[in-house]
Amino acid sequence: MTVSRAMLALLALFALALAPARAQAPHIAAKLVAESSVPAPGGSTAIALTMAPEKGWHGYWSNGGDAGFGLEVEWNAPEGVTVEPFRYPVPDPLILFGMMNHVYEHPYALLADVRVDKGVALGTDLTLTGIARWLACTDKVCVPEKAVIAVALKAGDGKIAAAERERFDAWRAKLPQPLDRPGTWERKGDMVRFGIPLPESTALDAPHLFLETRNLADYPAAQTFSRNGEWIIVETKAKGEAAGPVAALLKLGDGRGLTVDFEPGAVPVAGETIATGRSGIDMGLFWTALGGAILGGLILNLMPCVFPILSLKALSLARSGGEAREAKVEALAYTAGAVMTALLLGGVLLTLRAAGEQVGWAFQLQHPVSVLALLLLAMAITLNLIGAFELPSFGGGQMLAEKGGAAGGFWTGALAAFVATPCSGPLLGAALGATLVLPAWAALPIFGGLGFGIALPFLAIGYVPALRNRLPKPGPWMAKFRRWMAVPMGITTLSLGWLLWRQLGSGEALLWPLTAVAAGLVLFWHYGSMQRGDRRSWLLFASGLLFVGSLAGAVSEMATAQRQVAGAGSSFSNEALAKARASGKPVFVYFTADWCLSCKANEAGAINRDAVQTVFVDKGVVTLVGDWTNGDPVITRTLAEHGRNSVPLYLWYAPGAATPEILPQILTPSLLIDKAGG
Repeated sequence: MTVSRAMLALLALFALALAPARAQAPHIAAKLVAESSVPAPGGSTAIALTMAPEKGWHGYWSNGGDAGFGLEVEWNAPEGVTVEPFRYPVPDPLILFGMMNHVYEHPYALLADVRVDKGVALGTDLTLTGIARWLACTDKVCVPEKAVIAVALKAGDGKIAAAERERFDAWRAKLPQPLDRPGTWERKGDMVRFGIPLPESTALDAPHLFLETRNLADYPAAQTFSRNGEWIIVETKAKGEAAGPVAALLKLGDGRGLTVDFEPGAVPVAGETIATGRSGIDMGLFWTALGGAILGGLILNLMPCVFPILSLKALSLARSGGEAREAKVEALAYTAGAVMTALLLGGVLLTLRAAGEQVGWAFQLQHPVSVLALLLLAMAITLNLIGAFELPSFGGGQMLAEKGGAAGGFWTGALAAFVATPCSGPLLGAALGATLVLPAWAALPIFGGLGFGIALPFLAIGYVPALRNRLPKPGPWMAKFRRWMAVPMGITTLSLGWLLWRQLGSGEALLWPLTAVAAGLVLFWHYGSMQRGDRRSWLLFASGLLFVGSLAGAVSEMATAQRQVAGAGSSFSNEALAKARASGKPVFVYFTADWCLSCKANEAGAINRDAVQTVFVDKGVVTLVGDWTNGDPVITRTLAEHGRNSVPLYLWYAPGAATPEILPQILTPSLLIDKAGG
């Protein structure tokens, strides 16, 4: 087998060296692009070589494994321009005919930095060209390919277009992150062992260790992963005589990875085995996460946006007199609506993550268009509660929130689950974080459990006669209670308006959204007037046209809007965190978003309290704020590294500590003061 592997590798290299120019298109299309076409002298810009394999074909990592090899480029760089080596995204292991390949079976991008000397004059043509060579393979054949790659550059001000920054950030999010501490490796007989210092909070899903250093391990051999406290131990079959420092890449799962430098040295003993495939799951984690999601969803019913909807459904039972069969039908329909909506949102989230997007729970609220839609919905519900108009019918003439029936119950449950997505609370963050390490078929029930928890109170009312009998009898008080429920829903509407302002700023970007909200208000009001007998339909028609036109303008405007208002305090970044930790001071990092109600409650009730801030200043605590309002792939990656896919997340780095302490999701001033040593 060893001879056959070597022969295949030699044949591939020989074919690449002697291959004539090909008239046919390559099986992996390569294109060179730059983040900025006008790099500043004395600075740098990023370039990306995008690689798009045809279906059934794959390219290779820098160390291709037994039979493949990575990309080689002969650069023709202008004077004063230096091109750094390409950085590769996290590959996948692929065994073909007993040989291990480190491959990419989907489009990927290699990134490198281009540096421009400060002596280069502005306006100088810096067009970069090169000849790229790589190996493209299927499960049956390999073809050496090459292409001339080029990108037009000119010395300028270094400006980066917003669209290019977003595109390159997405590619950067797929690059492995460097582990801040070295590991150790050693040989034990015919085995080679690696020790990786990794916090217990770091999620691992189907891990694999890719060795950049050759002649050390048998690539196709099984890799055994175990955890011993703060160490991950990897054991596999040795092969070769490599010595000294070793470079490798640890795949964590879902496209995430860490680059690790190993020094020769003792490796801790193996610990608890970690699953290395997706066929099995940690059932303890699954059941804990499912229970946490159900309880977390139950708590969400106390939020100001969900509580009015739950109350009105309870009132619908009170109005009907609590008839058992009708109550059960409504309760089941309400539960189905809540569960299916949570499953739908969870399915979209998992699909986006599988496609390489760095997103987390409530991802839809990171886009102003979604916030505007939710704002209009909350405004409509508020106006309905105060009696400005009645909601349209759904199936059989039942109204959405107040009438009985399966259709009304289903849509109300769906509405409750949808408006609850901005919220996170006790148990919910850790429960949803578990979906990062579980396979999709096991993660989806966690999202379904969230919907079930939201529906649980109404389900209990429908199926427990003792609870149903405690509902108050119908009477005039119901109309007054309905209007009182408009207060928390109105607060929700105002908070969504504030969030939209935070996302768009106070400039012209708000003009169309404000017009759409005003037009919607007029439209709903005239609709209610017609329901009460006012036949001036031209007003309804005119306000409808204004609403549709302004809504179209708002969507167009907000599709490219950028966040204008940054969070208070020092902004989080990996560089800022490294600098803060190097100072030897305590570091408090908190990840927040303007749409996260529990985040804002913790900030107002604990973090920003005068007593806490005074102690932080006295003790030299460095505070870093990760603002996730409009999404940020760096923050999303950091959340995932700590087993979360939602905010809030609070990290406390004690001076000299190797790993942070994850603080509770409900903070108190005394907790933070104690941490600071006040």
